[in-house]
Amino acid sequence: MFGARLDARPIAATLRINLDEIDERFPIQLVSTGLPFVIAPLKTLSAIKRCKPNWDQYGELAGQFPKAILVLCPETYHRDNQLNVRVFVDELGVTEDPATGSANGCLAGYLSKHRYFGATKIDARVEQGYEIARPSLLFLRADAQVDTIEINVGGRVELIARGQLV
Repeated sequence: MFGARLDARPIAATLRINLDEIDERFPIQLVSTGLPFVIAPLKTLSAIKRCKPNWDQYGELAGQFPKAILVLCPETYHRDNQLNVRVFVDELGVTEDPATGSANGCLAGYLSKHRYFGATKIDARVEQGYEIARPSLLFLRADAQVDTIEINVGGRVELIARGQLV
């Protein structure tokens, strides 16, 4: 589901970046494939690195939109990757997530719908988690049809904890 498009000013203020660091070629938009995320395209890796959400700045948006933001940019740490992403989910008490399948599913749909790479069919390598020393790599595929977008998200995982209910 593609929801409302948002004004860049409160998003820039929330992320503590300059307004001109938002990539105005693409909309800031609420996107959901089950869990909703605000997708905010930025221009540079430098801007991505400096994002540190101040949710008090989210202001009037907080009543209408979840406190869940995915920021992306085409500059990456590794040249084999197409995008760098960070995901902040204050809504669920997650300061920053190192690898977010649900948010990247929304991103895949967004990239396809808005022809981020110049086409509706995408096949992208997305790096996430570098800024919190938990580098992750996700694989996104999407293909927009007439009324639907087929989305696939994948990656490799490494067990970091195990629990048992007793």
